[in-house]
This record gives sequence, structure tokens and C-alpha cells, in this order.
Amino acid sequence: MNTRIRLALDRTPNTNHTGFYVALAKGAYKQVGIDVEFISPDQDNYQIAPARRVVQGSAELAITPSESVISYQTNGVDLIAVATVLARDTSAIVTLKESGIDRPKDLDGKVYASYGARYEDDIIRQLIQNDDGRGQYISHKLGWSGIWRALMTREVDAAWCWLTWEGVLADIQGVDLNQFLFDEYEIPYGYNPVLTAHSNWIEQNGDALRRFLEVTAIAYRFAMKNPDEATRLLIKTANHPTLTKRNFVEQSQQMVSGYYLDGEGNWGFMHRNVWVSFINWMIRNHLLTDPTGELIQRMDADVLFTNKYLEGVPAMMR
Repeated sequence: MNTRIRLALDRTPNTNHTGFYVALAKGAYKQVGIDVEFISPDQDNYQIAPARRVVQGSAELAITPSESVISYQTNGVDLIAVATVLARDTSAIVTLKESGIDRPKDLDGKVYASYGARYEDDIIRQLIQNDDGRGQYISHKLGWSGIWRALMTREVDAAWCWLTWEGVLADIQGVDLNQFLFDEYEIPYGYNPVLTAHSNWIEQNGDALRRFLEVTAIAYRFAMKNPDEATRLLIKTANHPTLTKRNFVEQSQQMVSGYYLDGEGNWGFMHRNVWVSFINWMIRNHLLTDPTGELIQRMDADVLFTNKYLEGVPAMMR
């Protein structure tokens, strides 16, 4: 009997997810005894966050930012990152070049489009302060689907976007953006996105998880080497309205494929120092609290992630 794995996507199907759709299209999951179902957040109009689906038991895996794992762990819920989807963060805070908001400190008094995530506003505030600003801005909460439109229509002044998706879209549309990268302003932002699971499910389904990651890793390597074919398989298999503009998807695929593997050719492998640096930064800036509201002074990175289930990946992938 095949193992069922429901994977809750963080956003509607896009090129970050290509490896999953390539593996599905090629029948790779079925071949290793896994029935995979992808849950796109627009199926319920973004009502349930991917990590919450895992906690509630309506998904076995979720694609989340690393902060989701940290947030649940601070509340005593054993969510663990089992692989990183991208080897390096491709996100940035962006503004329209015509706005004159040329650096983070210019965001003081401006409107930022917030997803409403737990640590998001604190990260943006620190970004501004690290550029000698006050960190006083207006946070305007919007759903995923409305954020890019709000930036384009000047309803907001800044948004947190993926350079490999919205950045490519802006380039195609001839829209010039300013990009504020976190590491350029002394914020060691962690992996985004990661593949997240609950420790209870992992303990009972470790072998299935290993098989899932193995074929997914192979599919991401295929996508890196064959971006045009990977684009075709993504568009056909996902069959989603966000993927109808082939030229856009192809350009995004070309760009993001350079982020699938790390410098040693690994897909999914997470370096401990990335987690440690991000956690320590959050602790230094008093962002982590326990359920009673007490500041957390120390957190063990090893409870947040594991590479254990990537060990079954063929040698060429490691």
C-alpha cells in the first residue's frame, strides 16, 4: 500500500516548486510507493497557513519559511525542517524605483504590505533601523494574492517579494524596482522556503520521507539541467492560472534554477551555521518569546532542522 503525502504549498504553483511537479509528472513518486497530493493555498482562499495544515493533520508536509518552524517550536510544537527548497534566499524588500524610496531608512512613515507573519514586522523594523532609520512604518496586512497588485497600484510603498518570481515579472513589464537584500543590511535571514513536517509523522514515516526526498532531489537536479523541459512539465502538470504566461515562467525558471543546489551540488541540504546565525540574530534582537511572553535567551538549532532523511540521496546529489 502506497504512503499518502499531502504537500501544502506556500504559494500558488510557481518555479520554486518545479522539482515537485517534475517528479510527479515523471511518475517518480508512484515508483517509490508514494501518492502525492499538492494543496495550493488558493484552494481555500489562503485561510489556512501551510504549517498550520501540518499541525492540524490536513497535510503531511508543508512549504514554509524557516520562521514558521521557529515560531511553532517556541510554542512547544515539534515542527522540523527536513530540506530546504532553495539553497539560498531569493527574496528582498522591494519598492518602485519611481517612488524615490531608495534604501530601507526611506521606509520610515511609509506603508509596507504585510503578510501578517509572526516575526515579519520585527524583521522589517530592524532592516530600517540597520540603515539608520527609526523603524517607524505603517504595516498594511494583505493576502498573498493582493500584495503585488497593491505595490503596482501604489496602495503600498514596499513589499516582500521573490526576485525569481515578482522580480522577473517586473522586468518583463518594464517596471524598475529597488531591491533591499537582508544580508546587505546585517540580517542573516535563514532558508526560505523549507520543507516542514511534524516530528510525530516523521518518526512513523521516516522511510517514506527518505524516498520522497530522494526522488524530489533528482527532479530538482533535472530541472536545473533542463530548465525548458522542466518549465513545460510544471505548466502542464500544475495546470494553474498563474502559469499561463509561458515566457514569464521560462524566464523565472532560468533564474531560479541557479538556486536549487548549493555550492557542493546538494539539493535540500541545510547548513547548520545558517540556522544558528538567524536564531542568534533573532535572540539578540529580542524577537523570540515563549508561550508566557518571556524572552527566549537560547535555542538549539538542532531541534529546528535535520538532514537525516536526505542521506538516501544518490552520491551525485550529495
